[in-house]
Amino acid sequence: MAFVPYVPEADQPEAYRVPDRDHILQVHGVHPEVMRHHYDLYVALMHRRGPLERRQREMIGVAVSARNRCRY
Repeated sequence: MAFVPYVPEADQPEAYRVPDRDHILQVHGVHPEVMRHHYDLYVALMHRRGPLERRQREMIGVAVSARNRCRY
């Protein structure tokens, strides 16, 4: 597994900070605006109204992660 350094939250512009307890999105911290957009897209896809139930969205995410051999 490759090591990818991330920018600590304290070193990111406050306007672009996102809640990320597991530091999964922080890898985008070198481009904080991109990180913010990535997070906003995630929230829109997983938490806002849409044709799929939240459970269905999570199942799709798990299936794709398993197929990609993602460990988190």
